[in-house]
Amino acid sequence: MTHFVDRREFLHAAGATSAAALFAGLQAETALGFQANDTLRVACLGTGGRCRFLMKSLKEIPNVKIAAVCDIYDTHREEAKKLADPKAILSSDFRELLDRKDIDAVLIGAPDHWHVPMTIAACEAGKDVYVEKPLTHDLKEGTAVLAAEEKSKRIVQIGTQQRSMPHIQKAREIIQSGGIGTVFKVHLTWNRNADRVKRVPLNIDPKTVNWQAFLGNAPAQEFDEYQFRNWRWFWNFGGGILTDLMVHWIDVVHWILKLDHPTSATSIGDFIAAEGVWQTPDSIQCLLQYPEHVQAYFEGTFSNARHGSMVEFMGSDATLYIDRGGYVITPERKKKVPASEMILGTGPRGADFYDKPDGEMLHLLNWVECVRSRKTPNAPVSAGVSAASAAHLGNIAYRQGIVAKWEEHGPK
Repeated sequence: MTHFVDRREFLHAAGATSAAALFAGLQAETALGFQANDTLRVACLGTGGRCRFLMKSLKEIPNVKIAAVCDIYDTHREEAKKLADPKAILSSDFRELLDRKDIDAVLIGAPDHWHVPMTIAACEAGKDVYVEKPLTHDLKEGTAVLAAEEKSKRIVQIGTQQRSMPHIQKAREIIQSGGIGTVFKVHLTWNRNADRVKRVPLNIDPKTVNWQAFLGNAPAQEFDEYQFRNWRWFWNFGGGILTDLMVHWIDVVHWILKLDHPTSATSIGDFIAAEGVWQTPDSIQCLLQYPEHVQAYFEGTFSNARHGSMVEFMGSDATLYIDRGGYVITPERKKKVPASEMILGTGPRGADFYDKPDGEMLHLLNWVECVRSRKTPNAPVSAGVSAASAAHLGNIAYRQGIVAKWEEHGPK
């Protein structure tokens, strides 16, 4: 394989300096009226593990203050307090924080079924939003959250951070310029070999949890500490592997190939390790059909890590492999496309996370810059609705045992 060292080194540097460039961008006066040295006051809503991970990056951004934290679980709220401003407001009701004039924006890390209700409420309260993926928990939610963003003119960034990674931005340029020919098939994976299943005692005191607030629009049910801490694998609160993991890469597919939603989906799923514990399958395969003869095939499991986390665009002239640490172009036989690669991160191919680029930081920086400039962020609401729609159609296909058609199940 030809190895373009100069290009690789240049783009490696780009991955390392993109944050610095965005920091510099914050130094200009913008249409919003914020100066770069004006403090952006952020409230963090739903401060579980993922939210606190993002808070560690957010607190490093100049002139951003984590001014409030909110969670319905006392332990999470207290852990988040350690990452916030010393004078941060603590609350168990996010609506209290949305009513405050001294809060400019919110970062939402709550479970999936709260993403749209919180985002809409924040937009209506005049707050800008960073919300974790998947944006929607149901296909029907897309229309309402799109309308809320449009009416409020708020800046809403979806937490699909791949859009802010420089090597994926470069891969997009290559594919859209015809660099690998016509793309007709895409292979996506998120395979892990990790025990996420065991029902071990968590010893959560129900008195420390506002369970009714956690349930929100979910059906009434007794407190279950396992579901409370493993909500992704239960239909009332999450959507399993497709909404938790596939949504990341299908968003990249939609973005690069300029797709909106699949026309049909078919899925098979099984319980290799989680039977009787999870509601969502722990191993699943999903085939999505798109217009212009594009097929996307996803596989995900927790019982074998082969291929890890990656997406491959299969073109008539070459295949372009992407993971979170780099990309590799492999030409087809007798094609004149040069083999090339851009590797930013170190570690095994297909790893969940790499040391470079720092996608979360770059994505948060893009959001902050857009809050100040009022420009469209890298992952707007339309992208979040689009990516989640593919996962929801795949889940409908699995749960009903059908080939799910967009014309029958998509928003009316």
